[in-house]
Amino acid sequence: MASRLVVIDSADDPRIAEFRDIRERDLTGRQNRFIAEGTVVLRMLAEASHGAGFVTEKVLLLRNRVEGVAPILERLPDDVPVYVAESEVLDRVVGFHLHRGVLALGRREAAVDLIDRLPERSLVLVGCGISNHDNAGSMFRNAAAFKADAIFLDETSCDPLYRKALRVSVGSVLSVPYERKGSSLDVLARLAARGFAIWTLSPHGDTDIRSIPPTDRMALVVGTEGDGLPPAVLERFQSARIPQSDGLDSLNVATTTGIALFAMSSAAKLI
Repeated sequence: MASRLVVIDSADDPRIAEFRDIRERDLTGRQNRFIAEGTVVLRMLAEASHGAGFVTEKVLLLRNRVEGVAPILERLPDDVPVYVAESEVLDRVVGFHLHRGVLALGRREAAVDLIDRLPERSLVLVGCGISNHDNAGSMFRNAAAFKADAIFLDETSCDPLYRKALRVSVGSVLSVPYERKGSSLDVLARLAARGFAIWTLSPHGDTDIRSIPPTDRMALVVGTEGDGLPPAVLERFQSARIPQSDGLDSLNVATTTGIALFAMSSAAKLI
């Protein structure tokens, strides 16, 4: 283990340039690269580096965290450099103190068409215009918890590889297959053409979420807080609602997807 550690004693070292001032910027959009933070997310990245479509390019650790993450580092290929720094150096590199002392640079490999890879019995989550990174991360965490097979995001949604979304998901962005492209109607049309029953979620939906009849292929569609789903989507597909107290307009996306996915996966006997 000691032989693969590279000591960094300057925040200006070019070998760790990607980690510099990550609070002020994000690597998303730069060849599908992203920053992973914390032990749990590093573990998920290491697992995802074994045929799940992700690559670990390098790791940056606080010196006193090396021993604790040693079993994770052993799962990484031998050619992945592991840089180590004292806290005063690491704080200057990252730009803030609350970085947990465990950082990695990852890269998502080119994805193939996700729809064609879904099993015949599938539950998927579709996000339209999801711009809040916390909500995006929560959607992935909920999808992992309730055994959704994939997440489809339209082109107006934020990239789930943003640092905050990845952190909130507790690494689930690295384990739940996802695709982010096309308009919401394009995404839903593709799913419908492959036999998915499309269920849009709205406070005024026609069907109680607990009464959705289970089918082999189901898609739950959620929109932004406030505006909700576009009228064109609501008019074209079946709608469902989560019963709630009078006077409350809606729940946030994180809570909504948790409740709805639980109901649908329970009905389909996935959990």
